[in-house]
Amino acid sequence: MVVTRFAPSPNGPLHLGHAYSAIVAHDLAKERGGRFLLRIEDIDGGRSRPELAATFRDDLSWLGLAWEEVPAQSARLDEYEVAAATLAAMGVLYPCKCTRAEIAEAASEMGPDGPVYPGTCKFDPPTPDQAVAWRLDVSEAMSRTGPLTWVDELAGEQLARPDLAGDVVLVRKDTETPASYHLAATLDDAADGVTLVTRGADLFAATHVHRLLQELLGLPVPTWHHHALVLDREGRKLAKRRGSPSLADRRLAGTDGRALAAQLRTGQMPGGITLSPVLHGEP
Repeated sequence: MVVTRFAPSPNGPLHLGHAYSAIVAHDLAKERGGRFLLRIEDIDGGRSRPELAATFRDDLSWLGLAWEEVPAQSARLDEYEVAAATLAAMGVLYPCKCTRAEIAEAASEMGPDGPVYPGTCKFDPPTPDQAVAWRLDVSEAMSRTGPLTWVDELAGEQLARPDLAGDVVLVRKDTETPASYHLAATLDDAADGVTLVTRGADLFAATHVHRLLQELLGLPVPTWHHHALVLDREGRKLAKRRGSPSLADRRLAGTDGRALAAQLRTGQMPGGITLSPVLHGEP
């Protein structure tokens, strides 16, 4: 059975980009007689606003979607801790004291998420009294797993290249946000039995890292479906931080949610909004 999920973070209201992503996941599951899950990713430290989860449910109902809700990330902190301890025992994690500014200054390469961490603390470990994050030693991890592949429904089979992102953070310094997106989402999808991971093409590169984590932790390997992105008039991905109009505002203004969902399904975006092309998973 196909199982998909929509996993929003309650750090701001949903917008049309979220609506499109939820509709893609919902429709792929329903077309194949499967299940569509809602998971609230609520471990974003002080940015998380628990009250938004109820708004998200109202938004999805307004769009005409039906779902099963699974436990939020805040109920899974012990699972993240156990997985991190397992990776540490394998010798594929190391502590890092570096700030973002220090990494930007020291980095000589750019990766899919910005400056690639140059491995500073791998060669100059922090002292015991320093606050640290824990990074995945990608070269050591890949030496243990050997070559890996994964499959995207739109882009086909891919050779996993987690090295392109460098040694990513898996456990953050901030105790309010204990696990990074890479670790938490990978564990959550396995725990929820997700078989088809649907998300925007901007997260295509993250899948290389997730495939490596699955192999290290003995997790099942899903198929992925990286869909097009919803872009604003300037060709930028819609984003909460840029104040993209929210679904809640449209809903409260009396917009017909089911009619809007029908538009999104056909790629007819309102108000100058467009869909990006997707070629080999990249926008």
